[in-house]
This record gives sequence, structure tokens and C-alpha cells, in this order.
Amino acid sequence: MDFVKKNYQGILLSFIVALVATFLGNFFPIIGGPVFGILLGLVIAFFPRNQVFEPGIAFTSKKILQYAIVLLGFSMNLFQIFAVGSQSLLIIISTISTALIVSYIISKWLKIPADVSILVGVGSSICGGSAIAATAPVIKAKGKDIATSISVIFLFNVLAALLFPTFGSLLGMNDIGFGMWAGTAINDTSSVVAAGQTWAASHASDVALNYATIVKLTRTLAIIPITLILAFYRSRKSSNVSVRMSETFPWFILFFLIAAILSTIFQFNETVIDLLTTLSKFCITMALAAVGLNTNLVGLVKTGGKPIFLGFCCWISIMIVSLAMQQILQIW
Repeated sequence: MDFVKKNYQGILLSFIVALVATFLGNFFPIIGGPVFGILLGLVIAFFPRNQVFEPGIAFTSKKILQYAIVLLGFSMNLFQIFAVGSQSLLIIISTISTALIVSYIISKWLKIPADVSILVGVGSSICGGSAIAATAPVIKAKGKDIATSISVIFLFNVLAALLFPTFGSLLGMNDIGFGMWAGTAINDTSSVVAAGQTWAASHASDVALNYATIVKLTRTLAIIPITLILAFYRSRKSSNVSVRMSETFPWFILFFLIAAILSTIFQFNETVIDLLTTLSKFCITMALAAVGLNTNLVGLVKTGGKPIFLGFCCWISIMIVSLAMQQILQIW
């Protein structure tokens, strides 16, 4: 009861904002509920509010975020992912490595905060907002850094969804080639699907859409090794590595993997999977709404264009490397 009394106001506020954001996201899927969630949170944060909301908002931005990632695991069939993903594995490894290296170099050059660099790097290379959501608790990122990274990823998600089908046609790509490119080079799942649907509508085939979606889910699994590596790296900064590792180990990622294994073994009913996936997306929206509620928009604007330039460099490098690897592997 003490937990409820302490947290219910902030959790309820985040829930209401998430409901509105989800409604808007259904009307504008290219933007999506999570982005609307953080934007609405940022706007509401402008207005003074009672301190009773703060504990619940903090709980939502951290713990609900982790629960959302666990639920995301139920949307994965590992057999299907490994069957198609094995073809894209080299491209995925190449693009992820490229984004992280580029992010590190650019952030050192422009003196961008390390947490922003990490979040933009994993968001660009793995799975947009979901990767940021999974990584933020591990590196103990501040709300403003999460908001900055989400905003940068959102910008290039929208650009990719709008421009990729046109670029793919100009390059003369086939369905599999475009599906591979979209699945490995577009940040967020919603934008991958949007680009795939646009391609499918103009080419009268769902091959690219289906291929892009599965390749994108394969990329999502990279959350596991990346967060474990980051947790281990953080623990190395402590004199007592074993204690620090027990504190920083992202246990929710282990539960994410267990959920994916259970989904693969038991082949849950499609209705159940859809329900859990929808719940996961809503929890992410709710958590990002809480991040927005806890963020100073003025301070966010003052961060300037450096994070945007960082995101642009990651995005362009991933696009080029993905295309180059397809040429080497003769996929299109």
C-alpha cells in the first residue's frame, strides 16, 4: 500500500499521457505512439506540478521501461529469425559496428556527452526507441539524454520511411534487396514497416515487407550482447567488479531472452502475441511519456545541433555499409 500511495499519481499521469499518445500514433503511424508520448510529456513538463507526481514518474521512466522490453521478447520466434537472419547476419554486424564506431568518433570530435553518443549509436544501429529504452537503464542515462536521443532517432526514422522506397527504386533494387536494406538501415520497426508497406504497394508484392520485418527483428536481438557488454564495461569502473556487476547487470534483458525462448518453444496463439506486443508498445509509450515529463525542454533545445549531426552521420554510414555489403554478397 505504501508503494501505491507514493507512486500512483505519477503512474496515472504517465498512463493518461500514453493513452492520448497511442491514439495519436494510430492516426499518424509514421510518427508512432512513443514519439507522441515523449513530445506530450515535454509539453506538460512546461507547467508547474505538485511534487507528489515525481516518484511515480521516476518509477514509470525506469521500471515500466524495463517491463516493456521483457514483453517485447514474446513477439519473437527465434527459429524464424535465425532462418532468415542468417543471411543478413554479416550485414547486421557490419552496420551495428559501423554505427557504434562512427558515433564514438563523432562524439569525441564534437565533445558530445558519452551517454548521448551511446544511445544514438545503439538507437541508430539496433532498433531505435526500443534499443534506447533497453540501454538507458544499464548506463543510468539522464532523462534529458534519453529525450535527446529519441528526438534524433525520430527525425531520421521519418526521413527513412519517406525516402527509402524512392531511393530503392532509383537503385533498381529487387524485393529481397530492398527488404534487406530497409531491415538493416532503418532505425525503428515502425518506420521499417512503413517503408516496406510503401514498397509493397508500388511493387504489388509483400516479399520486401515480410523480409524487412524479420531482418529488423534479428537486429533487435543485438540488444542482448550490447547491453551485457555495456553493463560489464560499467562494472569495470568499480574496484569491486563482482559487486558492481551484480548491481549493473541488466536482468530485464535475461527475462527478455527467456520470453523469446518461451514464445519460440510454445508457439503462442497469434492473438496472445498481438496482445503482448501491443502491451509492450504501450508500456514503452508510457515510459517515454514519463521521460518527457521529467525533461526540461529548454535545456534540451540548448543541446544544439551536435546530436542531430551525430545521428545523421550514423544514419548515412549505415545506409552506405548496408548497400556495400549487399553488393559484396550479391544480394541484388
